[in-house]
Amino acid sequence: MDHDGIVVVFITAGTGEQARTIGQALLERRAAACVNIAPSITSIFWWQEVLETDQEHLLIVKTRTSKMEDVVRLVQETHTYEVPEVIALPVIGGNQEYLEWIGEEVKTPS
Repeated sequence: MDHDGIVVVFITAGTGEQARTIGQALLERRAAACVNIAPSITSIFWWQEVLETDQEHLLIVKTRTSKMEDVVRLVQETHTYEVPEVIALPVIGGNQEYLEWIGEEVKTPS
């Protein structure tokens, strides 16, 4: 398998508990092969015409492009934010064995 179709998804969460809940759900549903959670990042952003600063947790999700609808839907269903961040970036290279492992772990629809 080549690396086409593998993406890294960034999701922010307001609490560590919420980040773990989202990560666990993605893994249990086989919508991701791996989820890293980086605690306590500082986010600065515009929200409703106000410049905000907040402490968040960053989920770094490794999955397939074909699972993006599932990822977005799950985040929207479980997240407390009105507009949760879910951004996918394509993988253009890397350790071929690791990329193959992602592809094997993320189940495609039957």
